[in-house]
Amino acid sequence: VKVGLRPLFALRREVAAVRQGAADRLVRTYPSELEALAQELNALVAHNQEVVERQRTHVGNLAHALKTPLSVMLTEADQAGSTTASGAKAAAKRLPQVVREQAETMRSQVDHHLRRARAAARAQTNRERTPVEPVIGELSRTLEKIFREKGIEIETDVGPGLFFQGERQDLLELAGNIMENACLWARERVKVSAVGAGGRLSLSVEDDGPGLPPERRAEVLRRGARLDESAPGSGLGLSIVDDLARAYGGAVILGNATLGGLLVTLDLPRAET
Repeated sequence: VKVGLRPLFALRREVAAVRQGAADRLVRTYPSELEALAQELNALVAHNQEVVERQRTHVGNLAHALKTPLSVMLTEADQAGSTTASGAKAAAKRLPQVVREQAETMRSQVDHHLRRARAAARAQTNRERTPVEPVIGELSRTLEKIFREKGIEIETDVGPGLFFQGERQDLLELAGNIMENACLWARERVKVSAVGAGGRLSLSVEDDGPGLPPERRAEVLRRGARLDESAPGSGLGLSIVDDLARAYGGAVILGNATLGGLLVTLDLPRAET
C-alpha cells in the first residue's frame, strides 16, 4: 500500500511546494491514473497566476491614469497659493475649471477599470445569452441617425441564430465602439457582419475610409492613444473594446477592409442556440 501510494505522496509534496512559492508548477511524471489530475492542477495554477498578474496590471494602469490629473490639480493649487498676487489671482480663477476637467478625466478612468473588472467577473460566471442580430440592428439605426448629415450607410449581414455568451450591455459597448469608430472615419459606407464557428463568434466591422497602416494598428489599442488629435473623443474607444474582449477571453484583430478602409474583427465566445 505504501509503495502504491508513493506517487500521491510525491504529488502532495509538489502541490505544497507550489503553495509555498518554491515551485511554479508540477514537473514530475506521474502514473496515468494521476497524470490528468496533475495537468488540471497545473492549469489551475496557471489560471490563478494569470488572474493575479491581470489584477496587478489593472491596479498599475489605474494608478498611472490617475497620476497625471492629480499632478495637474496640485500644480494649479500651488500656483493659486503663490506669493505673487497677480499670478495667484489668475491661477485661482482657473482652479475650479481645472479641477472639474481633471476630476472628469479621473472618473472616466475609474469607470473604465470598474467596467473591465465587472466584465471579467461576468465572463467567468455568467451564462447569459444575447442575440447578436437585434443589437447590431439597433446600433445601425442609431448610428445612421447620428451620422445622417455625413450620409453614412450601414450594411449588416448577421444571421438570426447567433448568440453572444455574455450580457447585452457588454455587446452594445463592444460593437457600438467599433461601429461608431467606423462611421467617424468612413466616407459613406460601413459594413457589419457576424459568423459563428464552434464556440466562437466573429464580429467584423469595416469601412471605406482611409484605413490604417499595419505598423500603427497596435497603437490604437493603447489607452488614450489618438492617431488624429483633431478628431473628437478621449482615445479610450478601441482600448475599452480590447479590454472587454480580453475579459471575455476574446481578442480584437485589425486588418484591411475589402471596402478599402480599416477592418476590425472581434473574436468573442459564442453561446449555443
